Amino acid sequence: MIGVCIRYAKTHAEGEDIFQEAFIKVFKNIAEVREIESIDSWVKSVVIRTAINYYNRTTRQQLLHVDLDNSDTSFQTEDYESLIDRMDTAVILNIIAQLPDGYRMIVNLHLIDGYTHAEIAAMLSIADGTVRSQYHRARSVLMKKLQEIGINRYEIPG
Repeated sequence: MIGVCIRYAKTHAEGEDIFQEAFIKVFKNIAEVREIESIDSWVKSVVIRTAINYYNRTTRQQLLHVDLDNSDTSFQTEDYESLIDRMDTAVILNIIAQLPDGYRMIVNLHLIDGYTHAEIAAMLSIADGTVRSQYHRARSVLMKKLQEIGINRYEIPG
């Protein structure tokens, strides 16, 4: 779970703070778990919600709509999802960590944790269209960064 916290944080230290806060919540609310088989997903959900709350308290208002108009985000590909699936996890997490906070939050929620745009909108208290727009902008930035590091090295051989 520390890895999940670090993915959502700006720094390793923030990730540790989120982790500690999340596990305090886990231990205080462990009695809520009705089925022991669901404990893993329940803990992950608590961790993600704690990371979102931390983000909302510390950076959301300032950084959700970071202006990326000065950067070239025009790189497009229809093969985006399969490209991401073929990449080394450490490489993609490193690239995601370089995104502005708002973009990183939405990419983590959608691409890594599998939440829908509507679910993300509800979690972050923003419009569904804003989530979609931020996700597409973040995706363009990710693809630009992939291009910069040599996208061809992630092609599937043969």
